[in-house]
Amino acid sequence: MRVRLGKTFTFEAAHFLPSFPKGHKCRRLHGHSFSVEVIVEGEIPAGQHHLVDYADLGAAVEPLRLRLDHYCLNEIEGLENPTSERLAAWLWDRLKPALPLLSEIVVRETCTSRCEYRGR
Repeated sequence: MRVRLGKTFTFEAAHFLPSFPKGHKCRRLHGHSFSVEVIVEGEIPAGQHHLVDYADLGAAVEPLRLRLDHYCLNEIEGLENPTSERLAAWLWDRLKPALPLLSEIVVRETCTSRCEYRGR
């Protein structure tokens, strides 16, 4: 049986987007309540009744969540221009080695804005 599992994580962080035009509101320092969904996908192995333990997803994400929570994202190496797209790719690069079945990262920075990233 092929399945997709997702687990959502949240963190609070500030950022500014230096690549945006002068005068754009996102170029100024501001904060978000970010929500990140980590999705794995694959065939359930024979003799097993689940694809991945949700606790294993949490263990892989938690160090990254702690690195982002209540920080200015621009100060984190690799996130000097922390758009949702860059944040999704940054998370992917750090999670893929620990989660080989990773298939998608969804970053939400507001209730109505999201980025879906499916890797390189």
